[in-house]
Amino acid sequence: MVMSVLLNIIFPPPPSLFVSAMSLISFVSLANAGFSEMKGKHLNYSKFWNSNTNPQKQIKLSSKSGMLLLYTPAFLAAAASFWIFPHDGIRSTFLQGAVTLHFFKRVFEVLFVHKYSGAMLLDSALPISLSYFLSSATMIYAQHLTQGLPEPQMDLLYPGVVLFLVGIVGNFYHHYLLSNLRGKGEKEYKIPKGGLFEFVICPHYLFEIIGFVGVSFISQTLYPISFTIGTTFYLMGRSYATRRWYLSKFEDFPKDVKALFPFVF
Repeated sequence: MVMSVLLNIIFPPPPSLFVSAMSLISFVSLANAGFSEMKGKHLNYSKFWNSNTNPQKQIKLSSKSGMLLLYTPAFLAAAASFWIFPHDGIRSTFLQGAVTLHFFKRVFEVLFVHKYSGAMLLDSALPISLSYFLSSATMIYAQHLTQGLPEPQMDLLYPGVVLFLVGIVGNFYHHYLLSNLRGKGEKEYKIPKGGLFEFVICPHYLFEIIGFVGVSFISQTLYPISFTIGTTFYLMGRSYATRRWYLSKFEDFPKDVKALFPFVF
Protein backbone atom coordinates (compact mmCIF):
# COMPACT_ATOMS: atom_id res chain seq x y z
CA MET A 1 0.00 0.00 0.00
CA VAL A 2 2.72 2.44 1.04
CA MET A 3 4.85 1.52 -1.97
CA SER A 4 1.97 2.05 -4.39
CA VAL A 5 1.33 5.51 -2.92
CA LEU A 6 5.03 6.37 -3.16
CA LEU A 7 5.19 5.26 -6.79
CA ASN A 8 2.41 7.75 -7.56
CA ILE A 9 4.72 10.62 -6.55
CA ILE A 10 8.28 9.38 -7.21
CA PHE A 11 10.10 7.48 -9.90
CA PRO A 12 10.91 3.84 -9.08
CA PRO A 13 14.19 3.41 -7.19
CA PRO A 14 16.98 3.30 -9.78
CA PRO A 15 18.85 0.07 -10.57
CA SER A 16 22.00 1.64 -9.16
CA LEU A 17 23.75 0.38 -6.04
CA PHE A 18 25.65 3.68 -5.84
CA VAL A 19 22.51 5.87 -5.77
CA SER A 20 20.71 3.53 -3.36
CA ALA A 21 23.70 3.49 -1.02
CA MET A 22 24.09 7.26 -1.22
CA SER A 23 20.39 7.71 -0.36
CA LEU A 24 20.87 5.73 2.85
CA ILE A 25 24.26 7.22 3.69
CA SER A 26 23.11 10.81 3.19
CA PHE A 27 20.03 10.37 5.36
CA VAL A 28 21.82 8.56 8.19
CA SER A 29 24.92 10.79 8.25
CA LEU A 30 22.95 14.05 8.12
CA ALA A 31 20.44 12.96 10.75
CA ASN A 32 23.25 11.76 13.00
CA ALA A 33 25.04 15.10 12.55
CA GLY A 34 21.85 16.86 13.65
CA PHE A 35 21.57 14.81 16.82
CA SER A 36 25.28 15.43 17.49
CA GLU A 37 24.69 19.18 17.22
CA MET A 38 21.95 18.94 19.84
CA LYS A 39 24.34 17.08 22.14
CA GLY A 40 27.00 19.76 21.74
CA LYS A 41 29.29 18.03 19.26
CA HIS A 42 29.45 20.53 16.40
CA LEU A 43 30.77 20.63 12.88
CA ASN A 44 33.60 23.15 13.05
CA TYR A 45 32.46 26.18 11.07
CA SER A 46 30.78 29.52 11.70
CA LYS A 47 30.44 30.37 15.41
CA PHE A 48 31.35 26.77 16.33
CA TRP A 49 34.57 26.70 14.29
CA ASN A 50 36.79 25.95 17.32
CA SER A 51 34.42 23.66 19.23
CA ASN A 52 35.32 20.10 20.27
CA THR A 53 38.93 20.38 19.16
CA ASN A 54 42.25 22.09 19.78
CA PRO A 55 42.62 24.52 16.86
CA GLN A 56 46.31 24.99 17.64
CA LYS A 57 46.99 21.47 16.38
CA GLN A 58 44.92 21.82 13.21
CA ILE A 59 45.42 23.44 9.82
CA LYS A 60 43.29 26.58 9.77
CA LEU A 61 41.80 28.36 6.78
CA SER A 62 40.21 31.77 6.75
CA SER A 63 36.43 31.48 6.90
CA LYS A 64 36.10 32.85 3.38
CA SER A 65 38.63 30.37 1.94
CA GLY A 66 37.03 27.52 3.85
CA MET A 67 33.56 28.36 2.64
CA LEU A 68 34.76 28.62 -0.96
CA LEU A 69 36.29 25.17 -0.55
CA LEU A 70 32.94 23.90 0.69
CA TYR A 71 30.80 25.12 -2.19
CA THR A 72 32.94 25.49 -5.32
CA PRO A 73 33.37 21.78 -6.22
CA ALA A 74 29.61 21.19 -5.93
CA PHE A 75 28.89 24.23 -8.09
CA LEU A 76 31.35 23.07 -10.74
CA ALA A 77 29.88 19.55 -10.73
CA ALA A 78 26.35 20.90 -11.20
CA ALA A 79 27.42 23.32 -13.95
CA ALA A 80 29.35 20.57 -15.77
CA SER A 81 26.24 18.37 -15.80
CA PHE A 82 24.76 20.54 -18.57
CA TRP A 83 27.54 19.25 -20.82
CA ILE A 84 27.60 15.69 -19.45
CA PHE A 85 23.80 15.18 -19.70
CA PRO A 86 22.69 17.79 -22.26
CA HIS A 87 19.48 16.21 -23.56
CA ASP A 88 17.72 14.62 -20.57
CA GLY A 89 14.47 16.59 -20.79
CA ILE A 90 12.82 19.50 -19.01
CA ARG A 91 12.70 17.92 -15.53
CA SER A 92 16.43 17.22 -15.59
CA THR A 93 17.15 20.70 -16.94
CA PHE A 94 15.19 22.30 -14.09
CA LEU A 95 16.98 20.09 -11.56
CA GLN A 96 20.42 20.87 -13.01
CA GLY A 97 19.52 24.56 -12.99
CA ALA A 98 18.29 24.47 -9.39
CA VAL A 99 21.37 22.68 -8.04
CA THR A 100 23.71 24.93 -10.03
CA LEU A 101 21.91 28.09 -8.88
CA HIS A 102 21.90 26.91 -5.26
CA PHE A 103 25.65 26.48 -5.12
CA PHE A 104 26.35 29.54 -7.29
CA LYS A 105 24.40 31.59 -4.75
CA ARG A 106 26.51 30.09 -1.98
CA VAL A 107 29.74 31.05 -3.75
CA PHE A 108 28.39 34.54 -4.55
CA GLU A 109 27.43 35.09 -0.90
CA VAL A 110 30.87 34.00 0.29
CA LEU A 111 32.53 36.49 -2.05
CA PHE A 112 30.20 39.47 -1.79
CA VAL A 113 27.68 39.17 1.08
CA HIS A 114 28.92 37.41 4.21
CA LYS A 115 31.22 39.09 6.71
CA TYR A 116 33.49 36.64 8.49
CA SER A 117 35.27 36.84 11.83
CA GLY A 118 36.52 33.33 12.52
CA ALA A 119 38.31 30.52 10.74
CA MET A 120 37.64 27.00 9.53
CA LEU A 121 39.62 23.85 10.18
CA LEU A 122 40.80 22.00 7.10
CA ASP A 123 39.85 18.59 8.47
CA SER A 124 36.26 19.84 8.82
CA ALA A 125 36.16 21.64 5.48
CA LEU A 126 37.30 18.69 3.38
CA PRO A 127 34.58 16.16 4.35
CA ILE A 128 31.85 18.81 4.11
CA SER A 129 33.11 19.82 0.65
CA LEU A 130 33.16 16.17 -0.45
CA SER A 131 29.64 15.70 0.89
CA TYR A 132 28.29 18.69 -1.06
CA PHE A 133 30.11 17.54 -4.22
CA LEU A 134 28.72 13.99 -3.98
CA SER A 135 25.23 15.25 -3.17
CA SER A 136 25.21 17.58 -6.18
CA ALA A 137 26.51 14.89 -8.53
CA THR A 138 24.24 12.15 -7.14
CA MET A 139 21.06 14.23 -7.44
CA ILE A 140 21.74 14.88 -11.10
CA TYR A 141 22.91 11.34 -11.88
CA ALA A 142 19.83 9.86 -10.18
CA GLN A 143 17.68 12.06 -12.42
CA HIS A 144 19.59 10.87 -15.49
CA LEU A 145 18.72 7.28 -14.56
CA THR A 146 14.99 8.07 -14.92
CA GLN A 147 15.34 8.52 -18.69
CA GLY A 148 12.80 6.30 -20.44
CA LEU A 149 10.75 5.67 -17.29
CA PRO A 150 7.10 6.76 -17.09
CA GLU A 151 6.50 9.98 -15.21
CA PRO A 152 4.94 9.73 -11.71
CA GLN A 153 1.15 10.10 -11.76
CA MET A 154 1.37 13.22 -9.59
CA ASP A 155 3.54 15.82 -11.33
CA LEU A 156 5.22 18.08 -8.74
CA LEU A 157 7.69 19.76 -11.11
CA TYR A 158 6.22 23.25 -11.20
CA PRO A 159 5.20 23.40 -7.51
CA GLY A 160 8.80 22.36 -6.88
CA VAL A 161 10.12 25.25 -8.96
CA VAL A 162 7.99 27.68 -6.94
CA LEU A 163 9.15 26.25 -3.60
CA PHE A 164 12.76 26.31 -4.72
CA LEU A 165 12.54 29.98 -5.71
CA VAL A 166 10.81 30.90 -2.43
CA GLY A 167 13.52 29.04 -0.55
CA ILE A 168 16.49 30.56 -2.35
CA VAL A 169 15.12 34.13 -2.17
CA GLY A 170 14.18 33.81 1.51
CA ASN A 171 17.55 32.29 2.34
CA PHE A 172 19.44 35.06 0.52
CA TYR A 173 17.35 37.80 2.15
CA HIS A 174 18.08 36.56 5.66
CA HIS A 175 21.77 36.11 4.86
CA TYR A 176 21.73 39.75 3.73
CA LEU A 177 20.14 40.80 7.03
CA LEU A 178 22.84 38.91 8.92
CA SER A 179 25.59 40.60 6.93
CA ASN A 180 24.17 44.02 7.76
CA LEU A 181 24.45 43.40 11.50
CA ARG A 182 28.15 44.18 11.38
CA GLY A 183 29.61 47.52 10.43
CA LYS A 184 32.97 47.87 8.74
CA GLY A 185 35.68 46.25 10.86
CA GLU A 186 33.25 44.81 13.41
CA LYS A 187 33.59 41.14 14.32
CA GLU A 188 31.35 40.62 17.33
CA TYR A 189 28.04 38.74 17.10
CA LYS A 190 24.74 40.55 17.60
CA ILE A 191 21.15 39.37 18.00
CA PRO A 192 19.66 39.29 14.47
CA LYS A 193 16.67 41.51 13.72
CA GLY A 194 14.16 41.84 10.88
CA GLY A 195 12.36 39.36 8.65
CA LEU A 196 11.60 36.04 10.31
CA PHE A 197 14.39 36.63 12.84
CA GLU A 198 11.59 38.02 15.00
CA PHE A 199 10.23 34.47 15.27
CA VAL A 200 13.19 32.08 14.83
CA ILE A 201 16.94 32.44 15.19
CA CYS A 202 17.68 30.54 11.96
CA PRO A 203 15.15 31.56 9.28
CA HIS A 204 17.90 31.13 6.66
CA TYR A 205 17.90 27.43 7.58
CA LEU A 206 14.12 27.29 7.32
CA PHE A 207 14.24 28.69 3.79
CA GLU A 208 17.08 26.33 2.91
CA ILE A 209 14.80 23.43 3.86
CA ILE A 210 12.00 24.91 1.74
CA GLY A 211 14.43 25.16 -1.17
CA PHE A 212 15.47 21.52 -0.85
CA VAL A 213 11.84 20.43 -0.61
CA GLY A 214 11.43 22.25 -3.92
CA VAL A 215 14.39 20.35 -5.36
CA SER A 216 12.81 17.07 -4.22
CA PHE A 217 9.56 18.02 -5.93
CA ILE A 218 11.38 18.96 -9.12
CA SER A 219 13.24 15.66 -9.16
CA GLN A 220 10.70 13.23 -7.67
CA THR A 221 13.49 10.67 -7.15
CA LEU A 222 14.56 8.89 -3.99
CA TYR A 223 17.96 10.51 -3.42
CA PRO A 224 16.89 14.18 -3.15
CA ILE A 225 14.06 13.15 -0.83
CA SER A 226 16.47 11.24 1.44
CA PHE A 227 18.91 14.15 1.34
CA THR A 228 16.18 16.70 2.15
CA ILE A 229 14.87 14.72 5.13
CA GLY A 230 18.40 14.24 6.44
CA THR A 231 19.19 17.93 5.92
CA THR A 232 16.05 18.87 7.85
CA PHE A 233 17.21 16.81 10.84
CA TYR A 234 20.69 18.32 10.62
CA LEU A 235 19.41 21.91 10.44
CA MET A 236 17.03 21.25 13.33
CA GLY A 237 20.02 20.20 15.41
CA ARG A 238 22.21 23.06 14.23
CA SER A 239 19.50 25.67 14.85
CA TYR A 240 18.82 24.22 18.31
CA ALA A 241 22.53 24.56 19.12
CA THR A 242 22.58 28.09 17.66
CA ARG A 243 19.65 29.19 19.81
CA ARG A 244 21.31 27.69 22.89
CA TRP A 245 24.51 29.60 22.00
CA TYR A 246 22.64 32.92 21.72
CA LEU A 247 20.89 32.29 25.04
CA SER A 248 24.28 31.73 26.68
CA LYS A 249 25.84 34.88 25.16
CA PHE A 250 23.04 37.44 25.41
CA GLU A 251 21.02 38.01 28.57
CA ASP A 252 18.45 39.98 26.58
CA PHE A 253 17.89 37.30 23.94
CA PRO A 254 14.07 37.03 23.52
CA LYS A 255 12.96 33.69 24.97
CA ASP A 256 9.95 33.44 22.64
CA VAL A 257 12.19 33.29 19.55
CA LYS A 258 12.34 29.65 18.50
CA ALA A 259 15.16 27.79 16.76
CA LEU A 260 13.80 26.93 13.29
CA PHE A 261 10.02 26.63 12.98
CA PRO A 262 7.98 29.66 14.21
CA PHE A 263 6.00 29.03 17.43
CA VAL A 264 6.90 25.30 17.37
CA PHE A 265 10.64 24.49 17.58
